[in-house]
Amino acid sequence: MAVIEIKGVAKSFGAFTALHSIDLTIADQEFMVLLGASGCGKTTLLRIIAGLETPSAGEVWIGGRRVDHLPARERGIAMVFQNYAVFPHLTVYENIAFGLRMKKMPQAEVERRVTKTAELMHIEQLLKRYSGQLSGGQRQRVAVARALAMEPDVILMDEPLSNLDALLRLEMRAELKGVLAASKTTTIYVTHDQVEAMSLADRISVMNGGHILQAADPVQVYRNPATRFVGSFIGNPPMNFLPAKAAGDGQWQVAGQTFAGPSAGAAEFAIRPEDLHPAEQGIPAEVRVVEPLGPHTLVTCVADGHPFRVILDSTLTPIPGDRLHLAPLQDRIRWFDPETQKALT
Repeated sequence: MAVIEIKGVAKSFGAFTALHSIDLTIADQEFMVLLGASGCGKTTLLRIIAGLETPSAGEVWIGGRRVDHLPARERGIAMVFQNYAVFPHLTVYENIAFGLRMKKMPQAEVERRVTKTAELMHIEQLLKRYSGQLSGGQRQRVAVARALAMEPDVILMDEPLSNLDALLRLEMRAELKGVLAASKTTTIYVTHDQVEAMSLADRISVMNGGHILQAADPVQVYRNPATRFVGSFIGNPPMNFLPAKAAGDGQWQVAGQTFAGPSAGAAEFAIRPEDLHPAEQGIPAEVRVVEPLGPHTLVTCVADGHPFRVILDSTLTPIPGDRLHLAPLQDRIRWFDPETQKALT
């Protein structure tokens, strides 16, 4: 059972605090993605779990055993990095076998594990080739196979697909998800790419400024963001936000339209671009930019002085200067507290 428990983990570099008392539990065999922009603390947290950084405070537990005082080699983990980290002067077989031989495993067991992981990563036909002769995608498969061959309790992945082109990333995402599910390994995956996060994760931990703002399954994070930041960071294009003015009895004025919302206090209106449709009555918006994207069209407008985006069917072709009325799906409207930035129910 490779349950990972992060308890009050903090990390400071001099006067700079990279992590603020992080608490997070990752279930056995779960695929957890740490998602956030550069500098949010996700790689620092991964390195602390790996034993490559020492926390300033807090504890790390893996499989019921406290490990934050142990060196990396004693934690039962394997890592896959962004830069592949394969040895170009060794064959694919030798690369995968490298860690196993360092542990002085019997040759029969080395052979079994290399063959098994090579088949899992669809590189069995490459075992005799030198890794310096491989493409970027093939080298990354070798790096993953080498990590899996160690049969670790936990595999940590730091932006492993970021050096690949878009089509290869798409192929590798699908492959990784299936391979790691089959290996029954607990996985922590760091990325700034929300598409990777949404497609791979069992749960996503959205990070900003050294804090975890929300840890939930991808649909929950997308549909019910816990904070305004999560709503703006997840989704491409991101959520639309407009100021709202209380009209009494739980009614709110937004760009001249009335919507039911929180019963009291202050609120900000939010809606995703795909949850709007043109109608006779709705939020008035002036078209500024039209971007045909094949099956749909992304239209950037201005509503109540704020940028406001809508995704339309490709058969609809507004032009800059057109005026639209955009009606939101009522059950998709979300509300945020302008002061705390937290979601309102």
